[in-house]
Amino acid sequence: MRRLLASLALALSLASAAAAEERVFDLTIAHGKLTGGPDTIRARQGDNLVLHWHSDRAILLHLHGYDIETKVMPGVVAEMRFEARATGRFPIHVHGGQGRSETVLVYLEVYPE
Repeated sequence: MRRLLASLALALSLASAAAAEERVFDLTIAHGKLTGGPDTIRARQGDNLVLHWHSDRAILLHLHGYDIETKVMPGVVAEMRFEARATGRFPIHVHGGQGRSETVLVYLEVYPE
């Protein structure tokens, strides 16, 4: 019985570790709009997320709720890497500058474990 319980505990531990693996999303921006990738990124609390950004021009991205900013340059893959710890729906937008409004590109939805 002890061996069975120990085996079960090990299996649950391994399943939990597998759930925390990285989830990678490739996102492409052209002319200030998302042209490649999902319009909503869905994750579970505790997921490790990696967002790879490609853009045709220099932009500054901001993920609300996590206060992450990433500068994206043309021809270079920019990366946002973080743990999805806060639950809710969070916009990722381009910081405008020069009087332009902030354009939401994609939403991050994080669901409780």
